[in-house]
Amino acid sequence: MDNVTELQQKSDVSHKQSTVLSSKLSAGPHGLGDPDDLSLRKVERDILIPKIVRERSRTEKCVPEVEAFTQCCKDSNVFMVLACRKQNSELKDCLARWFQDKNFYNECRDQYLKQRSEYRRTGEPQKVREFKARVRGGMF
Repeated sequence: MDNVTELQQKSDVSHKQSTVLSSKLSAGPHGLGDPDDLSLRKVERDILIPKIVRERSRTEKCVPEVEAFTQCCKDSNVFMVLACRKQNSELKDCLARWFQDKNFYNECRDQYLKQRSEYRRTGEPQKVREFKARVRGGMF
């Protein structure tokens, strides 16, 4: 009996040591990384956070520009490339302004870190947590 538990302990130890991930990426309660880690990987810094900046700036900050461009495209059909240059330029300027705003970028970074921390803490993706909240709230 002691040999069995000793072998299990050895296999557990060897299993923990044979991971290809760094300890900060495989730590935490679900092996998804340390929930309190604030460091960012390159893909998070260069792709995921700018994606949040882009989505939030379109839905929160540049709403009139997005609506004007969308309406112009709907009205112009095939000729939208030529007809909507002004609206497209205004939309690009607005989006660029928010991409260059360090406070807004830091706000989006903090939002991302909070979401990542919650994922690492619970082991559930954000969509699953949102769905469970809607079910508990009686939306379904």
